[in-house]
Amino acid sequence: MQELTISLNPQSRTPLYEQIYRYIKEDIKRGRIRAEEKLPSSRALAAYLEVSRSTVDLAYEQLRSEGYLEAVPCKGYYACQIDGLYQLQPGTGQRERPVSCGESTYDYDFTPNGIDLDSFPYEAWRRITRNILLNDRKELFQLGDPKGERELRETICRYLYQARGVNCRAEQILIGAGNDCLLLLLSAVLGTKRRIAMETPTYRHAYGIFEQLGFSLCTVPVDGSGMQVQALRESGADTAYVMPSHQYPLGIVMPIKRRLELLAWAAEEEGRYLIEDDYDSEFRYKGKPIPALQGADRQGRVIYMGTFSKSIAPAIRISYLVLPERLLQECEESLCRFSSTVSRVDQMTLNQFLKEGYFERHLNRMRTIYGKKHDMLLGELKKLSDLCRITGENAGVHLLVELINGMTEKESIEEAARMGVKVYPLSEYEIGDPGWESSQVKGPAVILGYATLSESGIVQAVERLKRAWRRE
Repeated sequence: MQELTISLNPQSRTPLYEQIYRYIKEDIKRGRIRAEEKLPSSRALAAYLEVSRSTVDLAYEQLRSEGYLEAVPCKGYYACQIDGLYQLQPGTGQRERPVSCGESTYDYDFTPNGIDLDSFPYEAWRRITRNILLNDRKELFQLGDPKGERELRETICRYLYQARGVNCRAEQILIGAGNDCLLLLLSAVLGTKRRIAMETPTYRHAYGIFEQLGFSLCTVPVDGSGMQVQALRESGADTAYVMPSHQYPLGIVMPIKRRLELLAWAAEEEGRYLIEDDYDSEFRYKGKPIPALQGADRQGRVIYMGTFSKSIAPAIRISYLVLPERLLQECEESLCRFSSTVSRVDQMTLNQFLKEGYFERHLNRMRTIYGKKHDMLLGELKKLSDLCRITGENAGVHLLVELINGMTEKESIEEAARMGVKVYPLSEYEIGDPGWESSQVKGPAVILGYATLSESGIVQAVERLKRAWRRE
């Protein structure tokens, strides 16, 4: 049986279960723990590390669900054979996080990344796709415009003006297979000799992509209005990545005064730009959606980014950039080296989905569904007012819950897991010094996404959280 000499850091923001998970996973990948080798029992390892057994159980179950461990009834956990699997290279600069796959180890998962798949308009999507293929449009199987299909770009242009107040022409729109691809294409347009400022906490995935592309990065603290402009000036950045309509993960809506301050910063020097990530603006439950920052831009400084991943489905993989007029020449010169990254059939299916009104009806339906789930979760959490405070409500598909019951973030996650409920740490989104704590969130906090849960599931999950966070 393998003896594990794991060195844990109780002062780290990384939960203890994740530290154990990472150590064992790395040992298995590097061959230090050989295939079919037995690991210590969770009880024995917990006693050795002086942690709760549930902490070790959580790490073991994560490793089992990802295929690194096999649980043999009445015998214990054994390392799996992974020789020949693709190995991720270290040094990406992005914090590795466990991702559940295979059989879930939780009864309720408050993931902030999912959507309600039961409500996807399958019939309409199938019918449109079938009709497009029946029309014998052979040209759709040739390489298309690197920017994307002209018809779809014109349709998106009209939609953005009506729904988000974005002013643009079809020539300014660039379609790509998800935001990852768009950031790659944007790096080709802007060049990578830039210093990009990002909020903290922020969307870590984008941070990791920028880092891998070779950009110089810095972080800027946020307050109750969003990115602090004076700190942005002091950062030396020439580009700022912001989410003004619904900051992720804090849920801040940037007021017009701060938006104008950011636009003024961008106009102070030639070559400065704001990248506006408008990832879930369609879902707002009080009042109308907040207009895009791009609509207030008169100097051509805002690069607008949107996606259909949240509003329709992640697997469709269709996102878009709206470039300022001043970048169009660089775009044309750069894109000659690329081909379109999205299937032309999928693009035309989406185009008809938008033009025939299915998208608008789908959005209205999803706003109602998510609005009910939002109100249900908010109402249930308010019953826990002695345990937590809620921020970031009335938009998006997640809430931020600040713990006021004396628990640390790690303890709140572990106790929730013990009750079969998965919640997500806010600390995972921090980069550098979290200067937002004093003005936005004063204590440990977790993120609760509600899109994938049913209304009854939300009620039952919060009831378990109540027992977990009261240690009942």
